[in-house]
Amino acid sequence: MYVDRVFDPINLFKFSLKKILFFVIYSSIITSLYYVFEYEWLKIPWVPLTLLGIALAFYVGFKNNSAYDRTWEARKIWGGIVNSSRSWGSMVSGFVTNEFAKEKLSEEELRAIHRRLIYRHIAWLYRLKRQLRTVKSWEHDRKYNNNYRDYIEELFPTEDPETELKNFLADEEVQRILNVKNGCTQLIHMQSEDLKVLKSKGLIDDFRHMEMQSLLTEFYTLQGKCERIKNFPLPRQYASLSIYFVYIFIFLLPLGLLSAFADARLPEYMVWGVIPFTTLLGWIFWMMEGAGDYTENPFEGLAFDVPMTSLTRTIEIDMREMLGETDLPEAIGPKDGFLV
Repeated sequence: MYVDRVFDPINLFKFSLKKILFFVIYSSIITSLYYVFEYEWLKIPWVPLTLLGIALAFYVGFKNNSAYDRTWEARKIWGGIVNSSRSWGSMVSGFVTNEFAKEKLSEEELRAIHRRLIYRHIAWLYRLKRQLRTVKSWEHDRKYNNNYRDYIEELFPTEDPETELKNFLADEEVQRILNVKNGCTQLIHMQSEDLKVLKSKGLIDDFRHMEMQSLLTEFYTLQGKCERIKNFPLPRQYASLSIYFVYIFIFLLPLGLLSAFADARLPEYMVWGVIPFTTLLGWIFWMMEGAGDYTENPFEGLAFDVPMTSLTRTIEIDMREMLGETDLPEAIGPKDGFLV
């Protein structure tokens, strides 16, 4: 997620440099063919192109609104994960006690149970973040965004999947999670199994068990909402056709501008104004399209995603503080204007 107030103009220029050069070269060719070689037939009326631009702006605007809705929904889901995770930590500490126990446990044994339940939940958070960042076929892959991804990964390095889980789970649980298709689902199931054992020992009563199990169900719901956004793309008829329409408009743009700048009432040299105006208008429409294109997939691991790594670290710190721990990792803040 980009968090600076405005984009760095230099980075924005670098990001769009290839497209700008393409627009300059293409419009220069069209203008040269018209002015030097007198290809009069290249001119098309400006009014139809204006109508096409208006229709395209509406279409791209619809796509961008839909893309933004996906990202905003994803952020709300992770807001729910933050709140429910804190509730889980509070319930674990307040509900798992000796009050109804058949055999009383020591404070150290109770703290070990609290730690196990909370650490397993933190492992779920890290596993969910990793699963959601698996690149899908419709997302921006490394072929076209390799430098971009490497830059983000260099700013925010992460541990390998096994080490990440070993920070919070016993070795046998780590191997179990690594060998299943959906580790997040199994982690919540393991929590449910643990609660069942605690209930049988009287460490939680029926009401507390029901409340904690309800919260686990909420985690399944939030996970499922994330998976829905991740596994169901913005319909391709909107995402793909929008790109084609923008390029058709840019292809026709210098032809329509010729009729405006080659007006008999203007100096003859004004026809060369087609080049800067084609470049400017083409860049604006291409950036409008790109804004939606990079917003529609909020979990793909690029710079405009929901900052799951930062949110996960925030939850981890909060929950470990509930355990009374003081040796905590640092919160993850922005670097070079980005937060992941």
